[in-house]
Amino acid sequence: MDDRLTTDEYDALTQIGNAARGERQSACVARNSKKLNGLKFISHARDGQLTLTEKGQQTLFLKQCIEGLRAVSTDALAHLSADVALFLGKKGHITRADDGTFAITQRGSESLADIDAASKH
Repeated sequence: MDDRLTTDEYDALTQIGNAARGERQSACVARNSKKLNGLKFISHARDGQLTLTEKGQQTLFLKQCIEGLRAVSTDALAHLSADVALFLGKKGHITRADDGTFAITQRGSESLADIDAASKH
């Protein structure tokens, strides 16, 4: 089964991850919960509450990293969350200058090119 998600499905995952306990589901979440559950990105509790699985959390984090890498490639002053900046730095995709700006490395550029090539298939 293909684990590629649409923008709407990513939005639903984000909403589930940010939802307060007992909060009513949005139409976006209701529309996508069956597929996300089937792909093991979310789980249903007995009380009907939806929660992200570890796979769902990792998927959202990966999406944040890709978006962060794209942002740095176009703007050295791009804001990155601390965990995304730390991860991308440890993996050698970005470097941080003394003035707080970021720069994408050759490895980061190659990774973005690979991601773009894979998404076109």
